[in-house]
Amino acid sequence: MTSKVHELKIQSKYFKAVLMGVKTFEIRKNDRGFKLDDMLILEEWLPDTKVYTGKKLARKVTYITDYQQKPGYVVMAIS
Repeated sequence: MTSKVHELKIQSKYFKAVLMGVKTFEIRKNDRGFKLDDMLILEEWLPDTKVYTGKKLARKVTYITDYQQKPGYVVMAIS
């Protein structure tokens, strides 16, 4: 199995929570075919001004499920 790297926008409030270690999951539309062991490059995004801050975090997908999600969405545990 080959893992992929996905570059994703993430709003500041969520970026900070991931950075602090209190948010250890991502809920995303599965339009990229997310898989176990994929890497997420989370890029801090300011939606009001539509700009990236330049801050990035790398996290590995350690678990994935679509249980109780809207159709086409997944929850990914990240570390």
